[in-house]
Formats: sequence, structure tokens, C-alpha cells
Amino acid sequence: MNTQVFKYPIPFAKLSGTGNDFIIIDHREPFIPESDQSEFARLVCRRRFSVGADGLILIENSEKADFRWQFYNADGSRAEMCGNGARCAARFAYEKDIAPAAMRFETTAGEIEAFVLSAGGESVKIRLTAPEDLRLNIPVSLGSVEQTLHFINTGVPHTVLLVNDAGMVPVADWGRKVRFHEMFQPAGTNANFTQVLAGDTLMVRTYERGVEGETMACGTGAVASALIAVLLEQANPPVTVITSGGEKLTIHFSTTVEGSERKLDLAAGIFLEGPAHETYEGKMGPEALQE
Repeated sequence: MNTQVFKYPIPFAKLSGTGNDFIIIDHREPFIPESDQSEFARLVCRRRFSVGADGLILIENSEKADFRWQFYNADGSRAEMCGNGARCAARFAYEKDIAPAAMRFETTAGEIEAFVLSAGGESVKIRLTAPEDLRLNIPVSLGSVEQTLHFINTGVPHTVLLVNDAGMVPVADWGRKVRFHEMFQPAGTNANFTQVLAGDTLMVRTYERGVEGETMACGTGAVASALIAVLLEQANPPVTVITSGGEKLTIHFSTTVEGSERKLDLAAGIFLEGPAHETYEGKMGPEALQE
């Protein structure tokens, strides 16, 4: 990648969704060639050496929605969807007059609806695409321990493991084993370790694919955990999720009962609500892209 072709300084904003942080760039007048975007994301997302973030979001023009995004994980890989990223992108678009408070935007996973709920933009609710590929009660060996995983794709693939104490889970070790397990190849999966608390509340720790480590929050992982917990009769919607960063997300959805089986009411929609904080705006120079 020839970093000298860019016009410096490059303006950007940094937003955080319950500790999941993102670099967001207004790319409606494109200046990063698509062939360079993956490497650009990897370089600017490096912590301590560049801006640092869990991901990069490029806001682009759309012919059928208010905008579209290009989303890259910190390692430069593309992701179909990111719940917290979507909420942050919605706030950014609203603050920059790119989109109204009730908006639609394109992602690789499909079209997302978003709603900026507060005057200052801090609270954002999104409607996710319908989940797919639900698989319950999958036996998996994690080291010498037999565990039961549950799988669902909430825009990106997620496994959920219900645990007694989320704080005691070796997330880096178990998460890596699940993420790269042959059962979930070639795409791999995110791994959520979920503790059921009182009052339809969950504590969730997530090992994120593409970040390759535990993040402070994962929106689509919180949704996956909530859906699985309810389907397993461990909670009732709406479900509150406490993230690793200590903030809260609320997942709104409905279920139906067919015979003795509880199912998701997909027609009613699945919504993720929580804070989206704009932490700062800045401008990056060429040294942000140096190895």
C-alpha cells in the first residue's frame, strides 16, 4: 500500500459502544482504494502504535439506503456485521447530518434499521437482520473438559457457552479453541461465555474473531447470548446484558410457543439498544500508517 497517495491529515472520529471502540471515517468521497482498505484498517487499528481500535468503519454513499458501510476488524479482516459498530455508525451519521434519527444503512449482512433515541445521540437502538443457523446442545471438548455449546448467526457467527461464573472463565484459552474449532471452519466463530443472573440479566464475556482476543463488549454476541438463554428457558425478554466493560445492553425480542417448543418471533424483530459514546475527533498523519 502506497501511503503517500493519501491527502493528509485524514479526519476521523473515535466512538465507543459499551467499550467496543471504532475508528469511523466519512468516506462518501472515497480516497482509500478498496484493495488497500484491509491493510489501512490493520495499520490504524494498532493500539499504542497508531489510533487503535477494535475495528474501522468507512461510511459511504448508498443508492437505496441513507448510507452503506465497509467494516473491518482490527486484523484487517472484513466482518459481515457488528452490533456495537452499527450503533456507533448510526450516531456518527446522525451527528454529521448524513442520516436522520431513524435511518437505514447497508451492511454485508443486509440492511440495518437504526434509531437515535436521545437528543444528544448517546442512546441508539438497531434492528438486526433475522438470525440464522440455530444449533443447540453441541458437545465440544475444551482441553480436558467436555462442554455444551450453542450456535447462532446474528449477522456474524456466534457460539454461546452457559457458565456458572463468567469471571472465572479462561476466555483467551477457551475462546481461541472455539474460534478455530474445525466444526466452525472455514469462517470460524466468535465465542461468548454467558452467566445467567437474576432479573433476566446476563453477564457476557466475548472472544472476538478478527480481534483475536476478549473485547470489552460485543453487540451481536450479546444478542446471541440473549436469544440462546431465552430459548433454553433461562431468561425472558427483554434481556439485559452486562458487558466485560461493565456497561449494559438491552436486547428486545419476542417468542412464540409451538407445542412444547419455544421459538423466536422473527416477524416482531430483534433489537439491540445501548449507549454509543463519541470519545473524540482527530486527524491522522502519515506516521499513523507506518509499521
